[in-house]
Amino acid sequence: MSMNIGDKVRLVHGREEGIVYRFLPGNIVEIEIEDGFRIPVLRNELVTISPVEGERLVRNEPIKKDNVPVSKTRAVFAEKGIYLAFVPINDRELTVHLINNTDWHLPFVTYQEQEGITTGLGSGEMKPRTSYKLTDLLAKNFEQWPVFDIQALYFKEGNGSAKPPFQKKIKCRAQSFYKRKHAAPILQKEAYLYQLDDENETVKAFPGVGISAADLRERMLSPSSEPKTVPTKPDSVVDLHLEKLTTEIGKMSNTEKLTLQLTTFEQQLERAIAAGMHEMTFIHGAGNGVLRNELHRRLSRHQNVQFFEDAQKQKFGYGATFVKIK
Repeated sequence: MSMNIGDKVRLVHGREEGIVYRFLPGNIVEIEIEDGFRIPVLRNELVTISPVEGERLVRNEPIKKDNVPVSKTRAVFAEKGIYLAFVPINDRELTVHLINNTDWHLPFVTYQEQEGITTGLGSGEMKPRTSYKLTDLLAKNFEQWPVFDIQALYFKEGNGSAKPPFQKKIKCRAQSFYKRKHAAPILQKEAYLYQLDDENETVKAFPGVGISAADLRERMLSPSSEPKTVPTKPDSVVDLHLEKLTTEIGKMSNTEKLTLQLTTFEQQLERAIAAGMHEMTFIHGAGNGVLRNELHRRLSRHQNVQFFEDAQKQKFGYGATFVKIK
């Protein structure tokens, strides 16, 4: 199932709906639901929502059922999901598109820089969930493709805090370009994607030694000479108390604290499964039972968990769960 930042999704075994905010290690997706609350969810527990159905996630008016108004809820707003997409038309040509998979209105300008000359490609305002074609390219001229310069403002009607504009430059490098093939949001086509609003994305334009398309094909067809990495085993006992996970407790909201604990739980469990471990224990504390109940709910639905139970009180005290992995 294809999924991108900014897509609207629903939990398979629940009523929660939200927006894909980011992808985490261990096949985990962080989604943002109502009131800005973000939760980590296993990717196979999510399904994407069609654009028509997804409109109700961002509408401000209440939904009606049998002509009876339902209480109004706060809209879920997709903050991230701006892409530059290179779409293959055939084995010789590609088209370049700017994609807005967010709920922002984006006034934008785009340029290409080549041999010291800057040329305007397009400008305007992109509405939410739209795309804009910039130009066409020939695959055989890959090494001569220009640097793409994208600049945009963020705008939405009504109250809310302002978000700074951004400028990103893309220089395609053969070493990484052909590893970026995914289903492009909005376009619903296979494309080579760069996420422009990802702070971890390498988008600086810089000169350097590239490789030819012929060299790239040869590398792709040759057996890999890179050593295979063996997953490192996590500790068999994972303490989820906040003081064990961060030194910034005082600066975190309750939502951020719970999200950190749940993300750590998901990551450590997936690492244990990948490393072939058979059991592990999570120390979550007694407290009000919110964290314990959420862990048990997720463990009960996990296909790789054989069983789980409260851990031995003599060894771990109150507030720990033992997990047996298949």
